Amino acid sequence: MRTNTVKSALSSETPQIGTWLSLFSPAAARYMARVGFHWLTLDIEHSAVNWETAALIFGAVADAGGVPLARVPANRPECAKRALDAGAFGLIFPMICSTAEAEQAVASAKYPPLGQRSVGGGMHTLNFEATSTEYYQKANNEILVAIQIEHLSAVERCDEILGVPGIDVAFVGPNDLLASMGCRPAMDTDDPRFVEALRAVREAADRHHVASGIHVGDVELARKRLAEGWHFIAVASEQGFMLQKASETVKALIG
Repeated sequence: MRTNTVKSALSSETPQIGTWLSLFSPAAARYMARVGFHWLTLDIEHSAVNWETAALIFGAVADAGGVPLARVPANRPECAKRALDAGAFGLIFPMICSTAEAEQAVASAKYPPLGQRSVGGGMHTLNFEATSTEYYQKANNEILVAIQIEHLSAVERCDEILGVPGIDVAFVGPNDLLASMGCRPAMDTDDPRFVEALRAVREAADRHHVASGIHVGDVELARKRLAEGWHFIAVASEQGFMLQKASETVKALIG
């Protein structure tokens, strides 16, 4: 059975760099899986992707030797089950604001006795190159569980939230975090409240031996976050990369 290289690398504090898949396109995913990112996260929360297409995208990434992750649309067991059974190697749960919600996220991603994930499906075994028996025996150790800290109330409780066993990554969503502060959504700002919130999450993650993660818009900001000690960095998205290059070309040739 394949090892989740992202999860094992994070356990040794080796930074892992990835990007978002927002175009709900298996063809785009096939290309992105060969660029060299450590992981690719299919955004099921804010894209129009359906479950059948999600399964094709997870397979395209896994078949290229990559690590497919999924941001599920909500912290509900059925969302986690569908994504994992379709072949995701890990889940990012949005808007976790309490220990109870964090416990639910972990339980949804784990088979008994550690959780409540039900047994079924077959595409997960294809992506992990495993038999059903191997997968059921080892999946609890290989599936990455990331929770999003993207509200001020979650920052205020981050120590207790990150104390929940089974969490691998505390992933900050800067847009929603700033929105919860009454600020304009952005990837970065020098607003002291935002700067202090990031520090609080990162230090709490370190205390609980959880990798700290955050979304950034470009290479410069990614380097800044790596220097600060963040380990799980999402850089833009395939849609963002496409539009950025297209805009640069139009500006250069058309103006």
